[in-house]
Amino acid sequence: MEALERELAGLTFCWRLDRRDGVSVGLTSHDRDLEVDGFLYRAAPGMLPSAVSIGSGLEADSMDVRGALTADVISAADLDAGRWDGAAVRLYLTDWNAPGGMWLELTAGELGAVERQGEAFSAELRGPVAMLDGPAAPETSPDCRAELGDRDCRVDLSGRRRIVRMAGADGETVTVLNGGLTPGAYAFGRLRWLTGPNCGLAQLVLASDAASITLMDAPPFEVVAGTMAELVEGCDKRLETCSATFGNAINFRGEPYLPGNDLLTRYPGA
Repeated sequence: MEALERELAGLTFCWRLDRRDGVSVGLTSHDRDLEVDGFLYRAAPGMLPSAVSIGSGLEADSMDVRGALTADVISAADLDAGRWDGAAVRLYLTDWNAPGGMWLELTAGELGAVERQGEAFSAELRGPVAMLDGPAAPETSPDCRAELGDRDCRVDLSGRRRIVRMAGADGETVTVLNGGLTPGAYAFGRLRWLTGPNCGLAQLVLASDAASITLMDAPPFEVVAGTMAELVEGCDKRLETCSATFGNAINFRGEPYLPGNDLLTRYPGA
């Protein structure tokens, strides 16, 4: 490439990060903002990759991302809240004299474990072949391995979602404005914040009654009266629930009657 053959080259890294909540952010290691194809890459000189290892076979591409925390782009509060977990990342190399003229994609993947050290952070970039690290076949289990509503479960969730307004939160307990919920229907389900400081975050539900929801963790940010959220029903993954509540025993993905290791310890009269 012409830009790489020059005696003096103005090379810079450009990052594109796409969070799961739909927010896309562009950053560049250059000291000035760059625009490529209408997308702005904001100056972040402290944002640098480690040595990039790109394999031609099935070896996982590996890289660490290190940078400084900035209040308006990558903040400590957002990292702690999990907004950047699993974000899609692409790393490009370009010439800052002519941004986009040379646009070389070095690697792509998603953010793995994120660690903070004072006012800096580091994150692991997991390459596309990281999915091969998982088990080749599912392990047997007495409980269902499917998630309610996925392609293995096949339960239609269209009538099992509800938009609610919140009155407030006290730790892990969130109160629904005017109540009206079916008690127990949302236990083991999911709550996704639609407005307010927590917008875009999803949390697991442990229990529910007619007027409140108990979450696994307290909302990362304040919940003000009138905040909207989506509630999705849950399942405790037992065969009895699958059959009685959802009428879906035919799609149960578990082995509730398979003898376990305790079979070896049984003896007559036990």
